[in-house]
Amino acid sequence: MLRRYVSIWFPYLITDRMSIRHPELKTLPFVLAAPEKGRMIIKAVNPLAAIQGIHQGMAVADARAIFPELKVLDPPPDLAPNLLRKLAEWCIRYTPLAGIDLPDGLLLDASGCTHLWGGELLYLQDIEAKLMGHGYRVRLAIADTIGAAWAIARYDKVRSIVAPGEQLTALLPLPAAALRLDADTVCRLEKLGLYRIEHFIKMQRPALRRRFGDSILVRMDQALGNRVEVFEPALPEQPYQQWLPCPEPIATAKGIEIALSALLEELTARLKAEEKGVRTAVLKCFRVDGQQQQIAIATGRPSRSVRHLFKLFEIRIAQLEPALGFELFLLEAPVVEALSVTQENFWGDNESSQEAIAQLLDRIAGKIGGHTICRYLPDEHYWPERSVKRAKDFFEMPQARWPDAWPRPLHLLPQPERIEVTVAIPDYPPILFRYQEKVHRIARADGPERIEQEWWIEKGLYRDYYYVEDEEGCRYWLFRAGHYHDHHPEWYLHGYFA
Repeated sequence: MLRRYVSIWFPYLITDRMSIRHPELKTLPFVLAAPEKGRMIIKAVNPLAAIQGIHQGMAVADARAIFPELKVLDPPPDLAPNLLRKLAEWCIRYTPLAGIDLPDGLLLDASGCTHLWGGELLYLQDIEAKLMGHGYRVRLAIADTIGAAWAIARYDKVRSIVAPGEQLTALLPLPAAALRLDADTVCRLEKLGLYRIEHFIKMQRPALRRRFGDSILVRMDQALGNRVEVFEPALPEQPYQQWLPCPEPIATAKGIEIALSALLEELTARLKAEEKGVRTAVLKCFRVDGQQQQIAIATGRPSRSVRHLFKLFEIRIAQLEPALGFELFLLEAPVVEALSVTQENFWGDNESSQEAIAQLLDRIAGKIGGHTICRYLPDEHYWPERSVKRAKDFFEMPQARWPDAWPRPLHLLPQPERIEVTVAIPDYPPILFRYQEKVHRIARADGPERIEQEWWIEKGLYRDYYYVEDEEGCRYWLFRAGHYHDHHPEWYLHGYFA
């Protein structure tokens, strides 16, 4: 397939962004300046300031001598890279491969994309119209090579499309700087009278290398297509993703569901071939006004059931705000796991119901939140509050066994709570205790069960636990910290039985 690259140049990138954020600046000549070697140097100008003869690199004092009413602002830190990254992400509606071209441009790999807009001219016109509609001044060009597209966008005021194989003809009348040469090389070329590319591009290569180094040959070869040049996409392609561009904007829930079903069919077909299943998935929807909406799901176990995944997404479709409509859908599966044809058991031995149980848990989590469903496993600790841990997922196997000890309460408090007790005889369970201003009289009790402190974690007293039931039939787990005769004993409530 013939490669075609688009270069997008923002001649007033930062100042355009400032004008968008602060509309009052649109009618004022202003610059962004920062200190450099003891002077304030202009880093960016807006078009109104450029008309006055002010340019980047000029000292603020000189600029104010030319135009005393000039407004000087501080440049936001790292604005250009962050802004270009967001613009590159916005451009994925036109191609999945959009990259940053610092300090003021973007690069698009438009190979195989332009026919969706009716040709290269309409493709470029659509990008230009939408960017200018957002408030950015741009120039675009498309060519077989990145170097040729870059040169035409910045230095050719007439054309924007270089026909396939015609990059040499398009480059000849352009200045030497159009080859992306460093300033020193351009200066030396101009001193020799080699102002335009046509003056030196057909010279003997050894002569050019001796006088200007290898860089000029590399840039020439890149622009002409004799040397491969690649760029890094702003959004690296996800290994599991599906795209769906729409001829007409979609603004209805039914249309979104149809698009989602089509994407899930394609994604699960690939996953089935590779014996994998989805653990997390994201549906990104790109609106015609440049905004992006997305919804995400997670599963308790790998799944490639279209019906199940669709139901998880269906719950969240109402969260999307299509406004004027979505023109592009992207379904990504950032996390996938191996999923063989024969499923593993859920927790027990009933293989026939495990998939249904897993899907039920996913639907419940989708409605009320995954954090509300927990599974706990035994942990290798004696201290009760450390003896359990939350499982990473519903299918994690325990690494330790539940202790062969006395029954544990169904509700264990994260930290024991202090109580007041009355004890008839030392080392006996209490006959009553007060907790949260209520007195509980003990009808039955059992114990003690002694649990020692884990000295390798922290030092402290052992605990004597008692199982008690009050006159109302409620059962509690109480303990005394330390031996009764060692000091004035302290009693705590640590859990509730069913």
